[in-house]
Amino acid sequence: MTSNANNKQKSSSSSDWFKNIARFEKPTLRQSIWQIINTLIPYLVLWIIMLYAMKEGYPYWMILLLSVPAGLFMVRLFILFHDCTHWSFFSSKRANSLFGFFSGILTFTPYAKWQASHWRHHATVGDLDRRGSGDFWTMTKEEYLKAPKWLKFVYRLARNPFVMFILGPIFVFLVAQRLPIRYKTKSERNNIYLTNLIILGVVVAVGYVFGFLNFLLVLLPIVFVGGMLGFWLFYIQHNYEGMNWMRHEGWNRKTASLEACSFYKLPKVLQWFTGSIGFHHVHHLRPMIPNYNLEKCHNSETILKEIKPLTMAQSLRALDLHLWDEHRGELISFRELRISPA
Repeated sequence: MTSNANNKQKSSSSSDWFKNIARFEKPTLRQSIWQIINTLIPYLVLWIIMLYAMKEGYPYWMILLLSVPAGLFMVRLFILFHDCTHWSFFSSKRANSLFGFFSGILTFTPYAKWQASHWRHHATVGDLDRRGSGDFWTMTKEEYLKAPKWLKFVYRLARNPFVMFILGPIFVFLVAQRLPIRYKTKSERNNIYLTNLIILGVVVAVGYVFGFLNFLLVLLPIVFVGGMLGFWLFYIQHNYEGMNWMRHEGWNRKTASLEACSFYKLPKVLQWFTGSIGFHHVHHLRPMIPNYNLEKCHNSETILKEIKPLTMAQSLRALDLHLWDEHRGELISFRELRISPA
């Protein structure tokens, strides 16, 4: 546990500050519209430029360079989509659902299915007895030691950075999210079908105009950059030094938000592209707060401002955290397991 754990536990026992930050939940239509303009238009413009460049035979390295800002705008658009799934981007649930569905098409994510999965994630984050909803696969040290060799191999493979951040995003965005599996309701299944049908229509139309190979060569680097950054953000939000998993009997939302969700301090440019989602502890405390109010909320309460931030340099150490050691109350690496397996 970090030296900040006592502050976190202390903060979770008080209710005044938690009631106070509810005032940040109200979305502002002007700000939401402006975010759509400054995100959606550049994202689409970059797509068009890259497609025309491919069609006209420009060097592919230009496409790869442009895929970096395009991928960043994909991440930002996904944050707006994410806000819609919480019904926090607009005051109207219908408006959230409509723009969420539309932005889900542009980020290759079915709105209804992802919303349901993400709500389960919020209801179970940091709960060791309810793992598996929207989080990275995490085993305890004891579970890993008792697992058969084949499962240990699969777990190590799943925890390999190349699999998590290179192969994983491409597979999830382009394949897994197209499949009508693990849905809970008929509406979720139908949403997947409709999303896939519209995406297919877009692919056919764009491929007909610009060429299907050109479309694929533009699509892959954008999804790679955007997906990799998105996966890294989600990973570091709940897998970091000082993160605390807890058993269900000791779990509550406020404690989990402060002890199982990071405050990832990013440079202002990256904070803008990631929609301030680095203030993830605030987001989990009050999921109805729109992204543009997260930093304001964080700065409004002393208890929140005292939370130790995770820097980009510190976050890289999280790649070496693989298992939850219940006895020590911290994440450990495979290397530590070899040194002290008992």
